[in-house]
Amino acid sequence: MNASTSTNVNTSRSVRATVRKAAFAQIKAELLRTLRNRRFVMFSVIMPIAFYFIFTSTMDADSEVGGVNWSAYYLMSMTSYGVAGAGITSLSQKLAKERTQGWTQLLRITPLPSWAFIVSKVASQALINLCTVVLMFVVAAFAKGVDLSAAVWIESGLWIWLGSFAFMALGSLVGTIRNTDVVQVVSMIVYMGMSVLGGLWMPVETMSDTMRNIAHLMPTYWLGHGAWNMLGGGAFDWSGVLVLAVYVVAFTLISSFIIRKQEAV
Repeated sequence: MNASTSTNVNTSRSVRATVRKAAFAQIKAELLRTLRNRRFVMFSVIMPIAFYFIFTSTMDADSEVGGVNWSAYYLMSMTSYGVAGAGITSLSQKLAKERTQGWTQLLRITPLPSWAFIVSKVASQALINLCTVVLMFVVAAFAKGVDLSAAVWIESGLWIWLGSFAFMALGSLVGTIRNTDVVQVVSMIVYMGMSVLGGLWMPVETMSDTMRNIAHLMPTYWLGHGAWNMLGGGAFDWSGVLVLAVYVVAFTLISSFIIRKQEAV
């Protein structure tokens, strides 16, 4: 290896190291920024815990839904509700606000690659969602005495966490709206509407046939259904994986198309 080649290799390594540091710094900044957002903490953490305590306290502790204890069943519902809200409302509002303020345009003239910006958003939100899942499970176990096997705790938690990526994709789609005030309204309508229609607030079993059919179209239903199914000892929900994957691809493609159109204009 001659001196020129060696210099190029070292330069390439130095550039990659710099990019990695910049990406990690961006992820850290996104985490701190999100955690300082009172609205995010309220809707994604405090509200799911509050609703969980309210609805499990007003129902008979021995009640069951589809053969599953009510406290455990509703735990999965409210955990799904929390991570879905984080993806839809928090991510959409951040993306819309940053575009309005010209932050995304500014990043294009910095050394930070575009992929690092996207990865920082997804990684920080995914980490926060994981913390939300763990917090909900710990609260339910110690405050409500929810007793599940280690396998069910882990499998249902991973299911909800991985399923939350569908709602990050949806959040990125809602975030393509240029007006930040409109984004706040739309994100809340989508979030609350999908949560109610998808059976996260009330069991799908209590709905009419028409409402059940509507629920089966909601990504929120499939997010909760996989976890509910595990509680009942059911097999891994591959159909749910397919549905959520389709939603991820669809939301991502549509938002990418809209962004390209906006940038072209």
